[in-house]
Amino acid sequence: MLKKPVAFYLRVSTKQQSTDAQLAELTQLAERRGWKYEVFCDQGQSGAKESRPAFDQMMREVRRGRFAAVCIWALDRLARSLRQLLDVSLELQRLNVDLVAVKQDLDTSSASGRLVFGVLSTVAEFERDLLKERVRAGIAQARRVGTRIGRPPLRVLTSKEVAELRSERARTKTPFRELATRHGVSVFTAHRLCNAKRH
Repeated sequence: MLKKPVAFYLRVSTKQQSTDAQLAELTQLAERRGWKYEVFCDQGQSGAKESRPAFDQMMREVRRGRFAAVCIWALDRLARSLRQLLDVSLELQRLNVDLVAVKQDLDTSSASGRLVFGVLSTVAEFERDLLKERVRAGIAQARRVGTRIGRPPLRVLTSKEVAELRSERARTKTPFRELATRHGVSVFTAHRLCNAKRH
């Protein structure tokens, strides 16, 4: 009988901390379940970082189909925010790879584990919707009071400079990127000024 291939992910925030306790618990679980495992360990890496050397390597191997599950000691070893945790979990779900968290007794291969994950997903989606609503409300209020939305222009050209830019474009068909660099504006601004209707 083939053993289920599982990736163990271990992480501690400082070089002085040890992953031994995490590994001991995961190893005991693997022995009970008859798993074949490979260890990926990030030492001195904050969970707030979305990119971590061992984590990135593990995810590359997961995407290649090498593992049937990712096993961690606790959810905060994998991610520090609910959004980040859900992003990783959803990718694992798309790849048909289970997520097991020992401390939280979470296993997405079981019905109860899938239920917990579903609740977490719903909360995260609700949080994202609230954030979008707050952003839209903030933009609407800013527009009502006349606040400029978006990045400020690199510089504002005088009417004479605008005329020179347009003339140069018309005469030599200079690329917009080159015009933008020469006149100290964005490519978008150079394009808009050259194509704006003259009054």
